[in-house]
Amino acid sequence: MVRSLAGALALILALLTPPAAAAETRASVLFGAKRTASAQPPNPIGSYARGCAAGLVELPETGPTWQAMRLSRNRNWGHPDMIAFLKDLSVEATRHGWAGLYIGDISQPRGGPMTSGHASHQIGLDADIWMLPPRRLNLSRAEREEISSVAVRSADQRSITRHWTAAHHAIMRAAALDPRVDRIFVAAAVKIEMCRTAKPADTPWLQKIRPIYGHDTHFHVRLKCPADAPLCQTQTPTVAELSKNGNGCDETLMWWVTDYLDPPKTRPKDPAPRERHPRDYTMADLPGQCAAVLASR
Repeated sequence: MVRSLAGALALILALLTPPAAAAETRASVLFGAKRTASAQPPNPIGSYARGCAAGLVELPETGPTWQAMRLSRNRNWGHPDMIAFLKDLSVEATRHGWAGLYIGDISQPRGGPMTSGHASHQIGLDADIWMLPPRRLNLSRAEREEISSVAVRSADQRSITRHWTAAHHAIMRAAALDPRVDRIFVAAAVKIEMCRTAKPADTPWLQKIRPIYGHDTHFHVRLKCPADAPLCQTQTPTVAELSKNGNGCDETLMWWVTDYLDPPKTRPKDPAPRERHPRDYTMADLPGQCAAVLASR
């Protein structure tokens, strides 16, 4: 009886589902299945949260000043500019007392939406860098799956923890000063601390440090669209436009510890309609050129 009822319900759902919707596979599944980059010239296509990438390069699992983490995800692929930037920044980290950097997710081999995690990281120009200073750079594959980073903001999100150091500040400053970088996402408490210790000369680069939720154990670096990538969509508004207001240490930042963490008591509103997450996108939601990236050998 139970089986027949379940079968009847499944049949009803199938009849109510439009044929096209039933047949369309999510883009995240298609891109997640690709294990290697496309045989095409490097080309970020679309936006950071709605796109794909041709000709990405794999960050070697281990280098003299870095290790790629969580190798089972196969997300250590990026545009050549990103791979070069990460290697450069890992060398810079050694000048501030670290052995190098632990590198988290960059992109999948052909970019695109992922089946889990990020909304962005789709065009090879985003990378997560762990807040954990590397203890050593000879971790095994198994160790890279088990080890975790450290949280540099408190559980209530209002302050930094003992894990935050001057070296973190110096490494992020170096990243922000790099002309390839568009912005760096951090926990609001980190931005607040960097503003607290800021000097007037910090304004040109500190604007690139942008507060956002979910970045307490890593900082997220986003590069600008390369000059030779016409299909790449620049972030809007650009940091250059934002910088007209100074270094970002203003009422916009304070919103994170007022309205965001302690919202004003107001009459409940109807919940906003749920926005589609990129993991729900189909190929029709991505730039048309992504079909060729997916089909490339």
